[in-house]
Amino acid sequence: MKYDVVVVGAGHAGNEAAAAAAKLGAKVLLVTMNMQTIGQMSCNPAMGGVAKGQIVREIDALGGWSGIISDKTAIQFRMLNRSKGAAMWSPRTQNDRWRFAEEWRLTLESLENLDFIQSTVDEVLLDGSRVRGVVLQSGEEIHCHKVVLTSGTFLNGIMHIGTRQMNGGRSAEGSARGITSCLQSFGFESGRMKTGTPPRIDGRSLDYSKFEIQEGDENPGTFSYWASKPLTKQRHCWIAHTSEQVHDVLRSGFDRSPLFNGAIQSSGPRYCPSIEDKINRFADKTSHQLFIEPEGWNTVEMYINGFSTSLPEEVQIQALRQVSGFEQVRFFRPGYAVEYDYFPPTQLKHSLETKPVDGLYFAGQINGTTGYEEAACQGLMAGINAALSLNGRDAFILDRSEAYIGVLIDDLITKGTEEPYRMFTSRAEFRLSLRQDNADRRLTPLGRALGLVDDVQWASFEQKERDRFHVEQWIDAQTTDPEAWNDYLESQGTAPIRQKGSLRALISRPQLTLAGLRAHAAQVEEPLVDALVWDQVEIDEKYRGYLEKEQEQVAKLKRLESVRIPVDFDFEKITALSIESRQKLKKLKPETVGHASRVSGVSPADIQILLVHLGR
Repeated sequence: MKYDVVVVGAGHAGNEAAAAAAKLGAKVLLVTMNMQTIGQMSCNPAMGGVAKGQIVREIDALGGWSGIISDKTAIQFRMLNRSKGAAMWSPRTQNDRWRFAEEWRLTLESLENLDFIQSTVDEVLLDGSRVRGVVLQSGEEIHCHKVVLTSGTFLNGIMHIGTRQMNGGRSAEGSARGITSCLQSFGFESGRMKTGTPPRIDGRSLDYSKFEIQEGDENPGTFSYWASKPLTKQRHCWIAHTSEQVHDVLRSGFDRSPLFNGAIQSSGPRYCPSIEDKINRFADKTSHQLFIEPEGWNTVEMYINGFSTSLPEEVQIQALRQVSGFEQVRFFRPGYAVEYDYFPPTQLKHSLETKPVDGLYFAGQINGTTGYEEAACQGLMAGINAALSLNGRDAFILDRSEAYIGVLIDDLITKGTEEPYRMFTSRAEFRLSLRQDNADRRLTPLGRALGLVDDVQWASFEQKERDRFHVEQWIDAQTTDPEAWNDYLESQGTAPIRQKGSLRALISRPQLTLAGLRAHAAQVEEPLVDALVWDQVEIDEKYRGYLEKEQEQVAKLKRLESVRIPVDFDFEKITALSIESRQKLKKLKPETVGHASRVSGVSPADIQILLVHLGR
């Protein structure tokens, strides 16, 4: 068999990669170890969250599928951080785990040019330094021009529960062996990482009267800008708390914990630690929150967010039974940790193509990331670039000023990671511009130019832009005068005006909201547009001055990004550079001066010297 692109792995990264490449006209084969677990939510049944929700919106804006599928299978929607500034607002859904996987499979099956095979890839075949195919577990060779590896936690995966160890990358599933040694023979460096998951429990065994209810938004939104309708009903989540009694039981199992007895040597996620790691590192805290999350609309299975653990099963049960409301808890399956191989992402180009092998792309946890959303956006970008490369088109690369996706990929390639990488709003220096509400304005025209955004989505985007124009016109048409407005302004705790002016000038005041201003100007007919359009206009007006300053920084960044560094550039010859800079630049081979400026240990003075040697 012969294909344009072979995608290895059918998780969040693999699915987005396969869908993008197929939509762009490539003949794609998706290889998965189990056809029944395509699109599986391996850990929590949720999408989005702080910064992650922005990524899902960006995937949707570019023409990817994660947002649409999340909306179709959502059981609850919340916009997080509403009490903070607009750059922090982040959408999140609870999802029906089984419906999510079903929707992904049905979506992939509906795409032309996309075939499936249930197997394991044991080897990547090369012609010189270029991909020419893969070898399946059966020994069959599949010939192709591009390979996208999205192996998740399955590369030499080992699961830990107490002192027990099992081969596998996910509960009741095996591990993938052969790829790591194959890639090492090509000159790749590899490492080990660890992640974990909490127990799944029988919700019928809980006393919900002892928990705090966590409801969805009163007016729920959606991830997708164009293809989804808000939920009309939602399921609750609940919040519980651990105690010193819980912690004492957990500590009794530390001698059998693979985290502390030396069985696990690799780094786990810093920002999503196991419960035993939390009570060890934060010994002064007497309680930690637990979030009880339903696994779907109709199931009784519950996910205990915040209780990730690899302690022995009996310790897990004894400890949870000390939590108020969990006294009679019954387990469906215990929590466990999994160790797996990854490949330091400094071995990649910004296109996610590997430096040592042409036509080979990595996406997802193989690059050291954690989280569905981080994986999905990498898969989308790898799939796009694999398809573009087939036709000799330039790689599609988002920079740090354009998207959280650009921040994530640049962080990985420039800085690398020695622990599972998780996206946060604080990682994005231009986060006020990279908001969840404006991802379509930033990226949908780019997705349209690529060929991923179809006519229906484009028409929806254009209508939203027309609505925005009408709102801007309405605001510009409104005038304010002291006689009609000062009583209202003083009632809102803000200074009165002394002369007639524009309504736009009042929007920027922190004490005022556009909704309140609209209500006071109710005698003037408003354009009938979606509330999200009004929200977006208000955010832009309130932060206009800050956004303008941010754009000045963006312009400086783009000037540096426009200066390309030749592939064969010899940094060792520039003796004026510090030794550390020469060593790091030689190893990473940055493609632009902007990329070089973000390498740890490279100073602004080094960049000035580099610009001189490049004739700039």
